[in-house]
Amino acid sequence: MFEQLGLIGCGLMGGSFALALKRAKLVKRVVGYSKSPSTTERARQLGVIDVAAPSALLAVSGADLVLLAVPVAASEAMFKAIRHGISNETLVMDVGSTKGDVIEAARNGLQKQFANFVPAHPIAGKEVSGIEHAEASLFTGRQVVLTPVKTTLRSNVQRASQVWSGIGANVVTMTHEAHDAAFAAVSHLPHLLAFAYINALTAQTDGDRFLDLAGPGFRDFSRIAASDPVMWRDVLLANRDQVLQQSRAVRQALDDLEALMTAGDLQGLEQSIASASKARARWKPNSSSDASAQQDS
Repeated sequence: MFEQLGLIGCGLMGGSFALALKRAKLVKRVVGYSKSPSTTERARQLGVIDVAAPSALLAVSGADLVLLAVPVAASEAMFKAIRHGISNETLVMDVGSTKGDVIEAARNGLQKQFANFVPAHPIAGKEVSGIEHAEASLFTGRQVVLTPVKTTLRSNVQRASQVWSGIGANVVTMTHEAHDAAFAAVSHLPHLLAFAYINALTAQTDGDRFLDLAGPGFRDFSRIAASDPVMWRDVLLANRDQVLQQSRAVRQALDDLEALMTAGDLQGLEQSIASASKARARWKPNSSSDASAQQDS
């Protein structure tokens, strides 16, 4: 049981974490802060937080658990803002979908309190954002990836694992390098492709007419293009090297398919499609694989 959660960012992810902790009776009090005072007040009205703090520092003062649920680009500024409110007993986590940049931001921002930070990435979300859509069950059955570094206190890694497990998540631990490479391939690049596809479609003269004829295949393929623009701008830039590497690999694969089509190579095209079809059929989704667009990263 934690005495106080200091919640920085009262949106979908942060709000759902607070509600999950309350439902599991793992926290006595939640003090929240958001950049927008109206958002913080709305979180209080909805019962997501108990106290609305006027600053990030005041939100974490006296907290033994802190969660940063802000865009990854805002991480370093927030870590700096809360540094002097972090005690030696405080567990600090985030929910960012890139980890290398957030770890560096925490190192610069938290300084002497950096060992208290356990980087976390819950693979969960919705296509809608905002505190109104927060729900206690958002992380139930979902994977949460922890990426501690050598200087992270082992006791805090254990506490972080217990927190996420306590609200129903399945915890996985890996290095931040492995995390960022993997999610560039299975999440960040698919979002980039979805954004590009929708932009290419709607830029065409007959784009609206094409959309009127779209069915389930279009719905499934394009779903993640509805994701939050600010969040995904930050994610793609934060992990750009890994994403661009994956993008080049897909561009080559697309070039190969186009070459087979141009040559009218019936057998070659069928073999290439069959290879993809078999690989997709062999994939066994885990419980996190249907997480929606807002934080499916």
